[in-house]
Amino acid sequence: MADAIRVIAGLGNPGAEYEQTRHNAGFWFVERLAEKHEAPLKYQRRFDADVGKFELAGETIWLIKPMAFMNRSGGPLRGVRDYYRLDIRETLVAHDELDLNAGTLRLKKAGGHGGHNGLRDIIQHCGPEFFRLRIGIGHPGTSDKVLGHVLKRADAGDQEAMDEAVARAMKALPKMIRKGPGIVMNELNRKPKKPKPKPKPVPETPAEQEDKP
Repeated sequence: MADAIRVIAGLGNPGAEYEQTRHNAGFWFVERLAEKHEAPLKYQRRFDADVGKFELAGETIWLIKPMAFMNRSGGPLRGVRDYYRLDIRETLVAHDELDLNAGTLRLKKAGGHGGHNGLRDIIQHCGPEFFRLRIGIGHPGTSDKVLGHVLKRADAGDQEAMDEAVARAMKALPKMIRKGPGIVMNELNRKPKKPKPKPKPVPETPAEQEDKP
């Protein structure tokens, strides 16, 4: 079916040392979907990928985590796609995005790799006709700081923003499956609302303090 999502792949690096790094935002999305829908991800050696599936809105949804490191994501995804006869045009690839503020989401169809090595490898193996869920991780400001930025843990504020973005994407998924990504694209691409600051308590006057028992 055109403009349908039946496969969700998350990009990241395997290993405990990378689990909480910004570069693994795509992994977080797939892992939390697997937990929510009780779809255990099992490592399949023939693909070098963790694979799971669950039912949603009457459809079977496949989950894939390539485990060959970020810049070799395409081979495992191609292997799963070919073996199970999945359609790259029905695939959503979730990945970290430097050029978006932490917590910002962008959903788009097809396009280039934008300098992202995981996307670059997927395009080489599978072509560009897949959907992308770009999860903003923020930019450190200069190119020489990028590697250290993506391979380290976020501060508390950025982590909270990214976790909220993943939760928003998960909430939108049922509608995306039932009606297609185009229906929820504007919804996800809106800037998240900033929480209203809590009002500061008004200090008591000396008279009010005297009235207290």
